[in-house]
Amino acid sequence: MGEEAKISELYKDYWDYMIEKNIEGLRSLMSADYSLYHMTGVRQSADDFLKGLYNGTFNYYSAEHDDIVVSVHGDEASLTGKSRVVAAVYGGGKGSWRLQGDFTLRKENGNWKFTSSRASTY
Repeated sequence: MGEEAKISELYKDYWDYMIEKNIEGLRSLMSADYSLYHMTGVRQSADDFLKGLYNGTFNYYSAEHDDIVVSVHGDEASLTGKSRVVAAVYGGGKGSWRLQGDFTLRKENGNWKFTSSRASTY
């Protein structure tokens, strides 16, 4: 399996772990300095985001992936994933969104880790 395919699988794992609320699984995909940028512009550290997932601030129910584009440059990579997501966040009702995630990754000790992600709609 090539590097692009491995990274595409990590994106799918990322969503599966969020739906399952698998905090340890998600943590294993993130670098120590991971940052998430929400659609609102709010920046969260991995710890803050994972706390929100654990305590029910963020609830993800499904994700269907429409497009995943990966570009690898040595030990760094970028990924743009477009997924149709059903979620309830910040106490709001369950809804459907077309979310685009723009991710950066870096290879650490032979494993790809997400270093940042930025969410928007498409």
